[in-house]
Amino acid sequence: MKIAFVGKGGSGKTTLSSLFIRHLATTGAPVIAVDADINQHLGPALGLDEAEAAALPALGERLPVIKEYLRGSNPRIASADQMIKTTPPGEGSRLLRVREDNPVYDACARPVELDGDVVRLMVTGPFTDADLGVACYHSKTGAVELCLNHLVDGRGEYVVVDMTAGSDSFASGMFTRFDITFLVAEPTRKGVSVYRQYKEYARDFGVTLKVVGNKVQGQDDLDFLRAEVGDDLLVTVGHSDWVRALEKGRPPRFALLEDVNRRALHRLREAVDATYELRDPERYTRQMVHFHLKNAQSWGNERTGADLAAQVDPSFVLGESAVAPV
Repeated sequence: MKIAFVGKGGSGKTTLSSLFIRHLATTGAPVIAVDADINQHLGPALGLDEAEAAALPALGERLPVIKEYLRGSNPRIASADQMIKTTPPGEGSRLLRVREDNPVYDACARPVELDGDVVRLMVTGPFTDADLGVACYHSKTGAVELCLNHLVDGRGEYVVVDMTAGSDSFASGMFTRFDITFLVAEPTRKGVSVYRQYKEYARDFGVTLKVVGNKVQGQDDLDFLRAEVGDDLLVTVGHSDWVRALEKGRPPRFALLEDVNRRALHRLREAVDATYELRDPERYTRQMVHFHLKNAQSWGNERTGADLAAQVDPSFVLGESAVAPV
């Protein structure tokens, strides 16, 4: 199951995504955690110190490895250089699976221990000196989209992505890559404005969107969120001494998380698991192709655009039963 956490900057999406990752890990479920925000905070939220977080391999810096592996023997892609963030899989492409070991995970993922449980963590990586003034962060997050386009996951397997802030997710087709999107909203006008914008942009793409109210301090805050987001409000979270200790760099054992917040995380997982039966592999593939062709059309060089369009294999449908070629 693929899960996105979105919200305005400072809403608490990274904190909540890290709590959800910890919650899933305690159940023994296989989890891949992905920091797709150019402001890299998920590693520290999962308990890494600054040196450990800085040492994580950046997806954006390992694109040649990722592309070469995923390309496989796909005859529509002559070289890894021709692959872009929206390139869809086709006959001969290699796919990624949550539970397996492969060269992409070897190069880009690192195990993170969480109170005896282990998750795989992947990060886009921060800007480097070479990027400043010449690159946008989408050159980094594109590696995440490429991996998601080639990822096959099943029931009880989880890929949790901490996304970029605000509505920046719509700068690519990555917002359609998820079974469910949790929008973290504070009980303020600014907090719910991102929700309205996200819902408007996503309305024609079948995105399952649920709101997680954060920093809710009382009935007035709850009433405000209910009035503003209606039935999309799934659960609310208030103050947490456990989270405060985490933010100070002294996280207690996760078993000590407050019961009310543990129940909220359980509700999130129930919502995730309920989306499994709603999966539509044909729509998933169709949207992937749609955004790839839009990229092809936007290229100024007509030949390059034609080459990108030629990468599409109309006979390929990415579903749970798809078999990755060797």
